[in-house]
Amino acid sequence: MQDRSFTFITQLAPVPFAELRPRVEAALKAEGFGVLTEIDVQAIVKAKIDVDRPPFLILGACNPSLSHRMLEVEPAIGALLPCNVVLREDGDAVVVEMMDPRMMVGMIDNAVVREIAEDTRGRLRKAMATIEREFAPVGQDTMPGVERQNA
Repeated sequence: MQDRSFTFITQLAPVPFAELRPRVEAALKAEGFGVLTEIDVQAIVKAKIDVDRPPFLILGACNPSLSHRMLEVEPAIGALLPCNVVLREDGDAVVVEMMDPRMMVGMIDNAVVREIAEDTRGRLRKAMATIEREFAPVGQDTMPGVERQNA
């Protein structure tokens, strides 16, 4: 697992999305998240502008308890929910990338928001670690612009 400025990411050996997606959802569910939305970027781009692109899904993940706590503290944070999880092909690999909830802290300076964001981040990182255990991570030392972090 590697950190970027606003996401954390893992690059996996090629696996069909039909196999990956339910396992990603199961890992999220184990940490209290459900998938509320799905955006199939590949299908939308093809339908709207007739461009072929590799598979790219954006899943809107939500932990109702954590979201409720955030919204109680700062209702405007709803504009930043749910947490996006991306599944995409990248050359000879499949990438799973999750939004880092700590980015909300930079926008909303509040100790309670910071605490909830850290809790959310920890849960998402556990889900990512589960995904990495189930699938073979590859290329972690060669992804440009990404720093290696231990799970």
